[in-house]
Amino acid sequence: MKLALYQMSATANPTPRARRISEALTRASAAGADLMVAPELALSGYGAGDALRDLAQPAEGQWCQHLQEVVEASGCALVTGFPERLGDTLHISAMALRPGRPPVIYRKGFLYGDYEKAIFTPAGPNVVTFEYAGLKIGLLICFDVEFPECTRSLALAGAELILVPTALPAQPGSPFVANAMIPVRAYENQVFVAYCDHADADDAFAYQGLSSIAAPDGTLLAQAPETGEAMIQAEITPAAYAEGRRLNPYLAEWRASQRAQTRD
Repeated sequence: MKLALYQMSATANPTPRARRISEALTRASAAGADLMVAPELALSGYGAGDALRDLAQPAEGQWCQHLQEVVEASGCALVTGFPERLGDTLHISAMALRPGRPPVIYRKGFLYGDYEKAIFTPAGPNVVTFEYAGLKIGLLICFDVEFPECTRSLALAGAELILVPTALPAQPGSPFVANAMIPVRAYENQVFVAYCDHADADDAFAYQGLSSIAAPDGTLLAQAPETGEAMIQAEITPAAYAEGRRLNPYLAEWRASQRAQTRD
């Protein structure tokens, strides 16, 4: 499977975000991508503040309907972040849209900082996967991937690729998350991890950029720069890393230990 990440510039742009994502999806498809990822809250902008309460839409809302049409027309699947209204509750969510299939929704388990906690409700740890292009794919959002348990839970559920829309701010520690933690999450679970950030700044935050696709051996298959809009791509081929899983059988050993405890 060919995977594309669309690192969006947060700098003011008169083009509506849904249109920017649609146009990027069309470009990604034309370049041969099977699936494209956009950042956390990509459809609203992360730094919109209290306006996020009014911008939030239900999972079956206009954003989803419009983007599903683009997915069907392009033949390229999409994962993108949006503020979700679920009854009286607001979540930071991601929608996974596939041609001819119903949407899959993931809600952020762990909120980061007072900004998010003042607006949204955390979903807590939750395991959401879907099948596409012969792969089992898991979803996380931003801060979730910094909890090793979240990635491990998806890997134990059989995920081969984990997609992480994010809004990593430009602050101390963020380069370490992007450059070191993401490859380690991939390596320690023997999975691919794709981390898709914003870049530049909006009225509230500056973003780290450095969107990347990490392989099961910890190498970065592709990485975007710290600034500017970018589209990066990589081939996702789990079979190419079978030897690494044999040499580093973390999941197999964990499963074996759990079976032994159950027998005891």
